[in-house]
Amino acid sequence: MRRDPRDLQRYSAAERSNHWVVGICFILLGLSGLSLFHPLFFPLSALFGGGTWTRILHPFVGVLMAGAFVRMFVRFAALNVLEPADWQWLGRVREMAGGEDQNMPAQGKYNGGQKILFWLLAACMVLLLLSGLPMWRAYFTLSVGTVRLAAVVHAAMAAIMIGAILVHVYAAIWVSGTVRAMLYGTVTRAWARQHHREWYRQVTGK
Repeated sequence: MRRDPRDLQRYSAAERSNHWVVGICFILLGLSGLSLFHPLFFPLSALFGGGTWTRILHPFVGVLMAGAFVRMFVRFAALNVLEPADWQWLGRVREMAGGEDQNMPAQGKYNGGQKILFWLLAACMVLLLLSGLPMWRAYFTLSVGTVRLAAVVHAAMAAIMIGAILVHVYAAIWVSGTVRAMLYGTVTRAWARQHHREWYRQVTGK
């Protein structure tokens, strides 16, 4: 892909690799989790070597994703604090969805929608980890009632997280020029001016 040397650096190599570790783990967990959730999806366990290996690998991949997400959280939490301009942006999100984003409130590195998504995913991650541990019977022995409650919470949080990630992926594809930020780490100046004007001013001084 041909890139302009004047493009703006949005993500470092370390930030991108952190993101992709979380993303790949999420896909593996989604597929293995579905195979364990309902017999209809059990054939997906063949991707992991069968039912036994799926049950063994799922929690380990979950711990890996949680660890990678913690690192991501530390990197980006301060940039995702909601500010007055973010609430204004959220109040006019229908304009954005309708393609009329020229007059949206100026946003920093992340807009209001991205910030809400960030905190939603963080909450889901905490609850997934806390509910997943009681079900890891190889290492934890808790009452049947606790395990059943954990299973319900785990399934609910997984469903919410899957839905949130699908929105995240759709938005990244829908807003042209966004995906390249996670592939190459850069965005065009035009993209930055249009979608994140405050961040553009911060990094360019204009």
